[in-house]
Amino acid sequence: MPSFLDLLAVSPDLLALGEPTHGESAFLQLRNEAFLSLAEHGYRSIAVESDRAAGLIADEFVQGVAAVTLDRALTEGFSHGFGAAPANRDLLLRMRELNAGRPVAERLTFHGFDAPVELEGAPSPRRLLNQVCHFLDLDRSGEIDDLIGDDARWSDPAAIWEPGRSIGRSTDAQRLRVLADDLLTELYLRAPRKSAGWQAAFVHATAAVALLRYHAAAAAPLAQEERFARLAGVRDALMAENLLAIRSAEAHRGPTLVFAHNAHLQRHESTMTLADRQLSWAGAGAIIASLLGDRYAVIAGSLGASPALGIGPPAPATYEGGLQQETRLPRYLPTSEVGAAEQRTHDYRYFPLDRAAIEHADVLLHVPTGVDAAVLADRVVALPDVEQVVASEEIGSPEAAWGDRFFFVGPDRRQPFATIVEHDVPGFDEAAQLDRPGVFRLNLDLGRTEFERLFGFPPKAFEEHRHEFDFARLDTLAPHPGYAQYGFASIVMPGPHLLPEIDRLLAIAYRRAVDRHERAARRTKGPQSGA
Repeated sequence: MPSFLDLLAVSPDLLALGEPTHGESAFLQLRNEAFLSLAEHGYRSIAVESDRAAGLIADEFVQGVAAVTLDRALTEGFSHGFGAAPANRDLLLRMRELNAGRPVAERLTFHGFDAPVELEGAPSPRRLLNQVCHFLDLDRSGEIDDLIGDDARWSDPAAIWEPGRSIGRSTDAQRLRVLADDLLTELYLRAPRKSAGWQAAFVHATAAVALLRYHAAAAAPLAQEERFARLAGVRDALMAENLLAIRSAEAHRGPTLVFAHNAHLQRHESTMTLADRQLSWAGAGAIIASLLGDRYAVIAGSLGASPALGIGPPAPATYEGGLQQETRLPRYLPTSEVGAAEQRTHDYRYFPLDRAAIEHADVLLHVPTGVDAAVLADRVVALPDVEQVVASEEIGSPEAAWGDRFFFVGPDRRQPFATIVEHDVPGFDEAAQLDRPGVFRLNLDLGRTEFERLFGFPPKAFEEHRHEFDFARLDTLAPHPGYAQYGFASIVMPGPHLLPEIDRLLAIAYRRAVDRHERAARRTKGPQSGA
């Protein structure tokens, strides 16, 4: 059983795993590991901070629908640009693989639970309403088009931040809300005769209603600070409504893991200072906790440093600083073990721990540091006599390799024992999809013996097994797609939880390089003449 479940007083129906910031891949990678572990213990669904209606497309891919490609699932199945996160690609693929051959009742399902809105604006409900009408075989597109008019009236950012620009309380918008409500009624009336596809149509209909509610809130005549708090609260209320609907649908199949920013999942009220005013509202977690009680549990995310986001190590006197001193690896711990400390400076790249966040969570997940190419490079060059060469124009490297790192022992530059690369090589090494933003790969010369121990076949047999590997998957040791025949292995974007294994493999590659260097030195020195 996953270790963090042992830290919970009660087994929940809805388990929240929070991240303290968006953009640090370590939390998504740890989320994937947590969910796959939970799937072995009865969890059958995951809900993430992304548009619920869009999530239907991602779930079709997870269910094995041939017409939905991975690219479509990532571009259309996520909102907020989250489909670009490499760890979300891995999540969908691993869920689809686990679903292969499973009975429908036991398959893993993917949900978004956010409303179809963005911070800077919200679209019109045209597409969602037309999708419901299509399911019901109703032709109301002309009426919908007349009421909505130009989509730009709805999506204009000024319509969110300036109440006079919003049409959310106009006569047309009010008529659209009645129309959307009528479509929901019609859905229930048709359910006995149109059960296939009904759930998806219901999600589209409720998403349209949610959009219209949000636009109505945007039209409220409030001061800007109050508007921000009101809109944030409305969005969280819509999130809570979606989570309750997801739990209703999933209750007979098992518990659900929900993953989002801490601020959306915490039990206590959300707060923010804007223009010297302290604003507060009930987040989705506060709403859910009030309704589900101990059937809702919260694991709050905590972060030490993030090279990817430019967040440096915390001061020792802060909550994160204290956690940082206890371990170099990610760990789950009960909140009761966290003593008094100072709050870290808040700059909105990262929402730091405070006493309320700790007291209202059940467990903390602390990540001491994210891992990027520079973090790994520092571990390599810390080994004795290791020299790093960074490909650049100045040393005559091809442009496609600029920034890639090569590590050697001694002056011999013929064979690196490790490399860290951030670019594909067109026509030769493209399988890892390294041209994705922020993606890098560590390559290690492990030699025949360790290679065969890890993969079950010798390096020379790699081509017979190439089809068995997804070379773009994160956190997964695989043969190097171009140099496996020479005993090289690789891992794309290893998360911080894998650093001990990285160090073990690095030691093997380093020892091989030292042995080569020493043999070369003996050959250069030659036999000594006798006296």
